[in-house]
Amino acid sequence: MSEEIINRVANSKLVTFDLEEIYPKGERVSFDISQWLMEGIVLRESEFREKAKQNDWSQYQEKFVALFCSTDAIVPGWAYLLLSLHLAPFAKKVTVGSLEELESILFAELLQNLDVSEFEDKAIIIKGCAHRPIPQNAYVLLAQKLQPIAKSIMYGEACSSVPLFKKK
Repeated sequence: MSEEIINRVANSKLVTFDLEEIYPKGERVSFDISQWLMEGIVLRESEFREKAKQNDWSQYQEKFVALFCSTDAIVPGWAYLLLSLHLAPFAKKVTVGSLEELESILFAELLQNLDVSEFEDKAIIIKGCAHRPIPQNAYVLLAQKLQPIAKSIMYGEACSSVPLFKKK
């Protein structure tokens, strides 16, 4: 006589929060300003402004853009501002830094405005594995946002989660 196998995970009241489900859609690209510097290190204002004026910014339509400089050049702050203003009519978002920093900023903005009221007094698992580049900071921000309202917070998968928080 064999006993029936019961799927306790399927029958539990756990709610999974998958950050991939709110992943902002759109291509991410980086723009290295060193290509517009003399020998990659010296910014000549008139030449830089002319290149910015002549550039086809429409190629960044609906894209997320990370501005950075791959050399050790000292780039004045106005240079990033100038490029961001040229990109503004086309790009979804412009930041200064790496693509990883861009992702972190996108998720910080998303999570700041996210309504989490549906998770009140629920046992939540923050899904740990993803196919897209979810920044570690997004997990931290999500956990902090859920903590005041959640019954409990775990990390991982329902079959092998790590308990992080339980309301007293």
